[in-house]
Amino acid sequence: MTEPTETPLAGRTALVTGAAKRTGRTIALQLAKAGADLLLHYHHSESEARQTAADCAACGINAAIVSADLNQPQQAAETIRQQAQQRGLAIDILINNVGNYPVSGPLELEVEAFASNLNCNLLAPYALIRELLPLLTDSASADIINLGYSGAEHAVANRHAMSYQISKTGLLIMTRTLAQELGPQGIRVNMVSPGQIDNSVDLPNELADHIPLGHAGTEQDIADTIVFLLSSGRYISGANIDVGGGYRMGLARRLENDQRWHNGSTSHPNSCF
Repeated sequence: MTEPTETPLAGRTALVTGAAKRTGRTIALQLAKAGADLLLHYHHSESEARQTAADCAACGINAAIVSADLNQPQQAAETIRQQAQQRGLAIDILINNVGNYPVSGPLELEVEAFASNLNCNLLAPYALIRELLPLLTDSASADIINLGYSGAEHAVANRHAMSYQISKTGLLIMTRTLAQELGPQGIRVNMVSPGQIDNSVDLPNELADHIPLGHAGTEQDIADTIVFLLSSGRYISGANIDVGGGYRMGLARRLENDQRWHNGSTSHPNSCF
């Protein structure tokens, strides 16, 4: 792996949750290329986490791994803090990447599964922020970035992902509240909200009917946005940056009913005037 020519995050240390695979791995690699040392969280995927750490270390940074079950938010947060302190890591970047996405009807998810989703997606970030706050405030400035979902600003019910939407919409409220609370301590809190990416489990068949740009995004798009916030976006806090090509923003291509309206229909099917 080639070392980057620019390392805007040199001297900083980031914790990335769910860093063994998929988006978390891509984020970790991009942070490593930007010069940040890393503590990479995983749950079961130890071999993948070790490979990610090795690939990150090839960029010339220090990378360590830590295992914790985010279904147990407080216990996981304590474990991660203890590991960070034992390793002498001065964490000043927290990336709450984990976002479990159970697909089910709104009343098909067992209560325990619903609670587990809230634990991983909402309460674990909360517990981590609380537990790591002494480390974050030890630095001159620090960053917390939570991952949301495209369209969270204008939430529309998704019958197949109710618990996920509830958890991530709550995370957006937490993001903005803590941006106000922690700003005086030099801590920026932001959200990055991916839309449909090329390996999404529910990628639409006709992308152009849902995404104005006409194509899915990539994990790299998400990672690049995070590095921007950490390097160039130093005066941004309390923001939610939607990385979705206009997905769920009311900007999609006209569908069949809309086309009839533009072709001369005298009343829109959903008209209220």
